[in-house]
Amino acid sequence: MNNKKNAKEAKPDAKKSTDNVYSPKEAFPAEVVEILGRTGARGEVTQIRCKVLTGRDQNKVMRRNVKGPTRKGDIIMMKETEIEAAPLTGRRKKR
Repeated sequence: MNNKKNAKEAKPDAKKSTDNVYSPKEAFPAEVVEILGRTGARGEVTQIRCKVLTGRDQNKVMRRNVKGPTRKGDIIMMKETEIEAAPLTGRRKKR
């Protein structure tokens, strides 16, 4: 019985992987300034213009795609502030 107890104590504590978890320190708040339109195969994504409130790119207004209900004045948390979404063109592909 002591062998089992010692074996458990010898093992280091298994830590959960936090690769996909972002802390508030790594996210930047941005305010939704304008709703540009819907995109995605079924219109499930909204394209917005937002103003970054903190961080290196503070006060930068950029175009982003967001999923879920979004209104003007909402605050979204962005993981990065460097990449901007492609503009909506308003045309569809011909088959």
